[in-house]
Amino acid sequence: VIEVPHKNNPSTMALPRSSVNATKTKLNNAVSAKDPHTIAAVVDLPPFPNSARSSTSRGGSNSHPNHGEHLKIDGVDWSNVLNPLLDAHSAIQSNDLAQTYEAQSSLHSAINHALGSSKGNWLIPALHVVCRNTHRAAALADEYVNRSMGNRNDHARLQNAVTLLQASYSKTLNDRVELRANDPFGEEGSKKAGVLYIVNQLFSMYFRLNTLRLCNNLLKPVETRGIHESGTMGEMVTYRYYVGRLNMFEDQYDLAEQNFDYALRHCHHTAVANKKRILNYLIPVKLLRGRLPSSKLLEKYSLQEFVPLRNGMRTGNLMEFSNGLMKNQDLFIRRGTYLLLEKCKMICYRNLFKRVYKIVGKEQIRLEYIATSFKWLGMPIDLDEVECILANLIFKQYIRGYLSHGKRVLVLSKKDPFPTSKVIK
Repeated sequence: VIEVPHKNNPSTMALPRSSVNATKTKLNNAVSAKDPHTIAAVVDLPPFPNSARSSTSRGGSNSHPNHGEHLKIDGVDWSNVLNPLLDAHSAIQSNDLAQTYEAQSSLHSAINHALGSSKGNWLIPALHVVCRNTHRAAALADEYVNRSMGNRNDHARLQNAVTLLQASYSKTLNDRVELRANDPFGEEGSKKAGVLYIVNQLFSMYFRLNTLRLCNNLLKPVETRGIHESGTMGEMVTYRYYVGRLNMFEDQYDLAEQNFDYALRHCHHTAVANKKRILNYLIPVKLLRGRLPSSKLLEKYSLQEFVPLRNGMRTGNLMEFSNGLMKNQDLFIRRGTYLLLEKCKMICYRNLFKRVYKIVGKEQIRLEYIATSFKWLGMPIDLDEVECILANLIFKQYIRGYLSHGKRVLVLSKKDPFPTSKVIK
């Protein structure tokens, strides 16, 4: 069938017949051979436009002609896979992000259907490619729409993409074939081999949509079946990264540190950008637990935003800490770590008071001396504020002692008044 350009849009044309035939032949041969990775390569798409600004979407579902090819393989109709694949290629050539997503979502639905009606897990690599492309196409299309409509916060396509990936997740998780580690893809394999990759994509989408409550719906089914320990190393590292972020937002800092540590240790040594992404969250968690990063680490991964925080906490220089936090406030808020880093200020207070204690040289410290230290830092506060800060530090057991309100004196324990074990955990 020779496609005809849409009459209302003569500049947008179907793919050349040679390209259509080539894609059709590749898909036919790959599916006939049930070659998992070749099928994945065929249903993959060329690079999307670099940004939504390059989109030339003309709007409307008729911007691109729908291909009407027919393809049957071993008695099964694969036209519903072939045609949206061709439509997506055509839309990408026209830099039309909105139409690219429409075609990609149709392709994803078709692959979900094919997976559900097939035996074994030979379509899992293709499903992974389709999930990745659906996520990417939806994000770029939403970005374009938001910019063209005046920076709206519209995530309609990404929300629609979530339902497609949830369907993929359901079809893979509920497969009755038992998952066996390191089994090759084939007609006897379990579709559960595809779960962890899809879960990671859903995690990424939930974080982007700020619907973190939905993450918990994925954790229990995956972990009770041990699927989180049976994926590829890359999948397991990504899973631990997202679970660590979820732990962090739920104030489970010990679990967050464990998961981030695992992700950092097992991340491929050449994946510097991924290691930096992990450190963006691991360092704040360690700072709160009293563990300061080395200058070498911060320099190696270009994490200069943490330098004033580390220095301020180490020396008790509250001014340096506060200025560093304020300077990079927008960055930390975007990452979701600002409130966590704000909590680290208590350790900064503790180390400042420890320096005052060493200067005074005795267990009874007049609150005026502490107020003077704040004045020297250019952050004057009154004695009531000093008492409030000290009361919190004593409650957290960062300082051993008590306050004499009447005498305006801090009375420290003679034995280990600044216990390190309560700060460094």
